[in-house]
Amino acid sequence: MVRKRVVVSGTVQGVFYRDTCRRVAEEHAVAGWVRNLTDGRVEAVFEGEPDAVETLVRWTRLGPPSADVRAAEVWDEEPEGLVGFEVRHSSGGG
Repeated sequence: MVRKRVVVSGTVQGVFYRDTCRRVAEEHAVAGWVRNLTDGRVEAVFEGEPDAVETLVRWTRLGPPSADVRAAEVWDEEPEGLVGFEVRHSSGGG
């Protein structure tokens, strides 16, 4: 199991980015969460099998059709054993 944190910038809010991310994660049996940041970016955490998590990381660089992703920063983290995938409330980051 691996864990990746991704912060995506561009036109990624108001374009169904989070809901589409949740659906893609569920299709690939990836656990974690996604949320809007107050600065206009989107943050997501993915946990699961390495290939499935990498599929989600690649997806974040594209997003849904109406998104315009300009950058996706990715960090490796220690897995926490998350179960399921959720859309979280917006956060100031951190």
